[in-house]
Amino acid sequence: KAMFSGKLQTGLLVACYFVYLLVGAAVFQALERTAEKQEKIAAAQMKEAFLQSFTHLTVAEMEQFMKNLTEAIQNGVYPVGNKSQIDDSNWDFSNSFFFAGTVVSTIGYGTLRPKTAGGQIFCVFFALFGIPLNIVFLHRVGKMLSLLCKKLGKFLYEKGMRKKKIKFLTLLFFLATGILVFLCLPSLFFQITEGWSYSEGIYFAFITLSTIGFGDYVVGKKPDRNYFSYYRTLVAIWILFGLAWIALLFNL
Repeated sequence: KAMFSGKLQTGLLVACYFVYLLVGAAVFQALERTAEKQEKIAAAQMKEAFLQSFTHLTVAEMEQFMKNLTEAIQNGVYPVGNKSQIDDSNWDFSNSFFFAGTVVSTIGYGTLRPKTAGGQIFCVFFALFGIPLNIVFLHRVGKMLSLLCKKLGKFLYEKGMRKKKIKFLTLLFFLATGILVFLCLPSLFFQITEGWSYSEGIYFAFITLSTIGFGDYVVGKKPDRNYFSYYRTLVAIWILFGLAWIALLFNL
């Protein structure tokens, strides 16, 4: 019975966690999308005006243009290429879910961030309750994984292995599989999808899973690359399980 209620609790926790992220993503999308579209239209107009009159701009006007352009880029609006980019939102559902995940896991790349007052206030409350929920979730997943460890240990113990050796072997096993599954393979995947070098992929994976999150490398951000839909959602799930693996290592 205790085992069943434990499984039920875990199931509920996982469900709550994902519902929390999905609801958060939907709210961020609703709050931020329109403001972002206006920003993109303004940037496109600014570019248009510049192209029409760049031959006779004064130094002051040129300075102002550079200032506006820098601001647009800092806000994640790249006025490069044609008009179609106005319709591609940084706040589509996949991106919003990715953003919600980076908030609760405290990675916080800083490339995508709420700019409306409503979005910023909601972000404060979302993080306030989301970060503890994330910690509980990771702890629970880590616990489930450490039960697997115990089963492995028990199996080896019954085969007549010494306890110290078992401890060392299980740690080694989870360390090796984790490095393979969460660092080596994803880096290969990023190399193909993002066009980074393998070492850049490793660097990005480490900076992300250690929750440092500089934001110098972020997935799905290159305007000239075609990403498959739900690419960032997949990466968000990789992050969650990667963090759980790290929590397990600390447990062990």
